[in-house]
Amino acid sequence: MDTGILILRLLVGLLVAGHGVQKISSHLGGKGLEGGTEEFRADGFRGGSLTALAAGGGQIGSGLLLAAGLLTPLAATGAIGVMTVALTVKRHNGLWVQNDGYEYPLVLIGTATALAATGPGTWSLDAAFGLTPYPLWWAALALVAGLGSGLLTRLVLHRPPAGANAER
Repeated sequence: MDTGILILRLLVGLLVAGHGVQKISSHLGGKGLEGGTEEFRADGFRGGSLTALAAGGGQIGSGLLLAAGLLTPLAATGAIGVMTVALTVKRHNGLWVQNDGYEYPLVLIGTATALAATGPGTWSLDAAFGLTPYPLWWAALALVAGLGSGLLTRLVLHRPPAGANAER
């Protein structure tokens, strides 16, 4: 079981971190901070470079913590938060990724929640530092806090579509 959890942590954690690297740099196929900023603007978010830096930094930090199995519930909360924002951006496209849907963010939210529930396994920094096992309620807290932070981010930083105020 520990081998499976290690593989899952490394795969998901490094993918989440890599996605963050793409948002703020030209590494891993990213378009630099300017490209990340433009992506957020195109998706209707305010904040410019600061928004891109916060999102990219959140993805890098939570992804690396998940991969290392360090502070796993906190890492899961961060990953769930940033992926919730991504889900809200893609939700109008439906579920499936071939239509630019929210399938992938949903899988990452579910996986981060599962890692918070199972714990990071024996081969983790949490185990090495004696932080495990985490009580199961941490998984519920990570899910609620992650979803809440993502939805709050959307609420605070997203601009309504042009003409939305005129329709009210």
